[in-house]
Amino acid sequence: MAHSIVIFGASGDLTSRKLIPALYELRRKGRLPEQTRVIGFSRTQFTNEAWREKLYESTAQFVGKSFDSAVWQEFAPSVFYHAGDIGDADDFASLAKYLDELEGEQGATRVYYLSTAPQFYEPAVAQLGAAGMVDEPHHKRRLVIEKPFGTDLQSACRLNQAVHEVFAEHQVYRIDHYLGKETVQNVLVLRFANSIFEPIWNRNYIDHVQITAAEEVTIGHRAGYYDGVGILRDMFQNHLLQLLTLTAMEAPTRFEATAVRDEKVKVLRAIKPLSRDDVLIDTLRGQYRKYRDEPGVAPDSETATFGVVKLCVHNWRWQGVPFFLRTGKAMSCRTTQIVIQFRQAPHMMFEMGPQTTNQTNRLVIQVQPAEGIQLHFHTKVPDVGMKLRLTDLNFLFKEKFAGEMPEAYQRLLLDVMQGDASLFSRSDEVELAWGIIDPIAATWQATSLPPLELYEAGGWGPPNSTEWMQRHDREWFDSCPVLK
Repeated sequence: MAHSIVIFGASGDLTSRKLIPALYELRRKGRLPEQTRVIGFSRTQFTNEAWREKLYESTAQFVGKSFDSAVWQEFAPSVFYHAGDIGDADDFASLAKYLDELEGEQGATRVYYLSTAPQFYEPAVAQLGAAGMVDEPHHKRRLVIEKPFGTDLQSACRLNQAVHEVFAEHQVYRIDHYLGKETVQNVLVLRFANSIFEPIWNRNYIDHVQITAAEEVTIGHRAGYYDGVGILRDMFQNHLLQLLTLTAMEAPTRFEATAVRDEKVKVLRAIKPLSRDDVLIDTLRGQYRKYRDEPGVAPDSETATFGVVKLCVHNWRWQGVPFFLRTGKAMSCRTTQIVIQFRQAPHMMFEMGPQTTNQTNRLVIQVQPAEGIQLHFHTKVPDVGMKLRLTDLNFLFKEKFAGEMPEAYQRLLLDVMQGDASLFSRSDEVELAWGIIDPIAATWQATSLPPLELYEAGGWGPPNSTEWMQRHDREWFDSCPVLK
């Protein structure tokens, strides 16, 4: 089946850095459907040949050592460019005519990819509808929307309404690249394809769950975007809540979009939004010390670059099990991990000294960069009586599987073309997530509480983060991944 992938905002960074390299890699691996065309749409003036030359250089750069010029020469003739302005109805009419000419009488499934700034999402959708480019009498029409999908619940609802005036929900793919990562998908496999974990994946055996997404990098030159967004909107509403839902969801009846997303929505519905008093106790916020020195940041900026949120899932499986979500910039290392911390043994007959939750069994799912899984358990230290030590069973993807881990966009773009929305957010899912984050953001902004704590770059956030966790009778699992 023929496909036309129309990228709006094609001259932007996302297209050259992620989208075209992903499509090229799918072509190199023989997975890109036959007769797939890529059409760039942006105000910048390019001929087809000039755009292909530009993309040749950027794709070679971002693909790296697996780039093959011969494969690019096979792929390039299917790449086209059509200059136009999202605000100009005539340019959309021209684009519609251009696509009809490219596709010919056989037509094609069309994927409209909004790789633009968020303020252009609604105008682009409206123009597609006005130009008659959405109807599906003979061929599918699909819309891909990048995050952020709104900046709060009100704007997300408004955007959903604008999208639904033109597209049906089954045509819409709200993309979060975290869900395209192999190790994120492996959470579902680990839980639901192995009988050894499901019996203990509940409040009877699990003490708490830690989900951490740490970044070494500072904001740098991104202040124009980040200073108006902050850590809650940048990371919690999408990435961290997505990881929480996959960790906490019930088994779907089958691996199919509606079934999977129904279970994720049930988790979000079971999370009670925090009250103002809860926010003061169950959240922590910080800012790395030199953030206000970054270009474009106001000298009195209160934007958080570090945050912790404690959430509870009020259902039969998880009642009483806290989920601690943590993320920050300028941290000790780059790591995204899910830590399942199990309860202490009901009776310990061996001398261990003072016990903490960090000395009990745990399962560590390393999402990135050292993709893998560790199981931590007690063993006897040889020749020292009955002294115990926590050791681990370690699985690394790179040790067991040949080749590089694929970029998330490869899987996600292929799923869009195949019409599989399992790894994409549904409208109610997005709105429920904002409903959880909005009260926290409002309290932080209105009260400046909890206090914005400064921290040095290269650590694990504010020093009070450790004390905060201890007040919740827990300890952070602070560990940088071992890269081999």
